[in-house]
Amino acid sequence: MDKYREEYKRTFKDEQILDCSKVPVVTKDKIIPFILITSLFALWGFANDITNPMVSAFKKVMELDNFKASLVQLAFYGGYGTMALPAAIFIKKYSYKKGILTGLALYAIGALLFYPAAVYQEYFYFLLALYILTFGLAFLETTANPYILAMGDERTSTRRLNLAQAFNPIGALAGLYVAQTFVLGALQSDDVNFLALSDEAKSLIKTSDLLVIRDPYVGLGVFVLLMLVIIAFVKMPEYNENKKSNVWSGIKRLFKKERFVGGVIAQTFYVGAQIMCWTYIYQYAEVLGINNQTTVYYAMSALGVFLGGRWICTFLLKYINSAKLLFFLSLGAMVFTLGAIFIKGMGGLYSLVAVSFCMSLMFPTIYGIALMGLGDDAKYGSAFLVMAIVGGAIMPSLQGLILDIGGPGYNDVAILGVPEVNFSFILPLICYLIVALYGYRAINYK
Repeated sequence: MDKYREEYKRTFKDEQILDCSKVPVVTKDKIIPFILITSLFALWGFANDITNPMVSAFKKVMELDNFKASLVQLAFYGGYGTMALPAAIFIKKYSYKKGILTGLALYAIGALLFYPAAVYQEYFYFLLALYILTFGLAFLETTANPYILAMGDERTSTRRLNLAQAFNPIGALAGLYVAQTFVLGALQSDDVNFLALSDEAKSLIKTSDLLVIRDPYVGLGVFVLLMLVIIAFVKMPEYNENKKSNVWSGIKRLFKKERFVGGVIAQTFYVGAQIMCWTYIYQYAEVLGINNQTTVYYAMSALGVFLGGRWICTFLLKYINSAKLLFFLSLGAMVFTLGAIFIKGMGGLYSLVAVSFCMSLMFPTIYGIALMGLGDDAKYGSAFLVMAIVGGAIMPSLQGLILDIGGPGYNDVAILGVPEVNFSFILPLICYLIVALYGYRAINYK
């Protein structure tokens, strides 16, 4: 255990260990670039959380079954799995700034494609737009994290990244607010018995509702283009890279390391669990008679609990080994998920919200443990951990299949004495078990 802790200290040079009280987190000459790149953390948080409620929205507007509706998440998080490694290679060959500009361009193109998608009213076009949008997000996430770390003294790198990451949940809360106020609250299909309407009436409502879904994304695309122009004209710091290093040799070395491979697997299942819990909270609440617009408040509460948990866990990490804390919080997530499955009524919904506290530690901790001791290969390792976000594409689709067992509703059949929507959370339960096993093994990694 002592060897593990010493390796952790040497690898990450934690500012609590080194005396860096007089070292600025960001120097004056880099404040403007730091603010601009930090704003990107909020931008992808906004995109993530405005999209989660879209599964339910598209299901009603386009008259889809649960599996087809879940393809929103498959398209969205599938882009991460496709583009993260090409983004890392691109950054290695060119520069951080060009990686950021490329990510913003793809982000804007994907968002603006919602306009023709709404005109043609084809579900596939919306999925394609989301897929391209997340090409941009993969570029931004793969680039922004190491770029922020590089913007200053190595001794304050952790504080600098934590400061930047604090803006991600702020963007996520803004995304949920926009989803509730300007999308879910304005959908006509949510206020009528859509299935009982004539084809002509359905067509009118469908056209109106798709415009409601379109507008926030188009507005977002315009804003992202503005950010692209600003960053393009601002002088950004550049850092020398070893551009001659062999990509495939580095990747081969990575996959010989149990700590890294286990981390990628754990991250895949963790992200899948997170997206399932945050996506299907709407369906869970609907069975309890709560409409989507009201459910956004519970989703916001989950995100608030998640944000509070992140700060509390950061404090606890001063006293508790990160792998141990990951293990215990994974067990806690399993207990709350069991509550969401078997506790009927509002108690189950509260339990589902509480899972977010346990999730707050997982992503950055898995990330840190997996990259420990990788040296120059850490950049490619980071790309694979971003690619692991593809778990958010696969798992919700599987949960959608469970929801379709009894029919298009969420309470068509009882499984183990609970509605099918409750039983579907057995998938996050399995995911948290896998994360717990990784945390337990990581305690003894040398």
